[in-house]
Amino acid sequence: MADYKDYGFQVSAPAHTFSYLQEPLLGMLDKNTNKCILDLGCGNGYLVNFLLVNGYNAFGTDASAEGIAISRQTNADRFYLQDLSTDKLPVELQDQLFDTVISTEVIEHLYDPEGFINFCKQIIISGGEIIITTPYHGYLKNLMLSIFNKWDTHLNPMWHGGHIKMWSRKTLSNALINAGFTHVEFKGCGRMPYFWKSMIIKAKLI
Repeated sequence: MADYKDYGFQVSAPAHTFSYLQEPLLGMLDKNTNKCILDLGCGNGYLVNFLLVNGYNAFGTDASAEGIAISRQTNADRFYLQDLSTDKLPVELQDQLFDTVISTEVIEHLYDPEGFINFCKQIIISGGEIIITTPYHGYLKNLMLSIFNKWDTHLNPMWHGGHIKMWSRKTLSNALINAGFTHVEFKGCGRMPYFWKSMIIKAKLI
């Protein structure tokens, strides 16, 4: 089995996905409800640092040592290394009570998304929320990819650590419901309806 390969973060600037995810994602948050946020797979820490600037209480973890090093240049005490294939938080965060877990453009890279969702469930307090973004797949978008022969480009098999799971609104919603989440909300992001680049799924743990 190949060893983990660092993503290769070099700068603190936002990923291109935040150009269409940031505004709708922020619209799903409320300081009175989302009082302690954990960004799982935080990358270079852009989102956590953005949330901190906007008055939210947020932390981030990632498997990338390079990403965490960049993150800590802004808020050193908010970021920690974590292998998302494990079922434990970094020791520094194990006493934190998180009412919100955010994960942006991560779940499509994971071999065990069910295990990841169950891990999120373990660390969210009762009544808390999970917010996941991932590339959108649906009938019309998939049809267009087929008609224009774009699947090889869209899912390049030579991309080390690339997308290995394709999620639709239904499959991700069902995965969360099967894990015990309720009140599932959906928002498509980027591009025209039904051809969205990504989607946001939000659900509550009762």
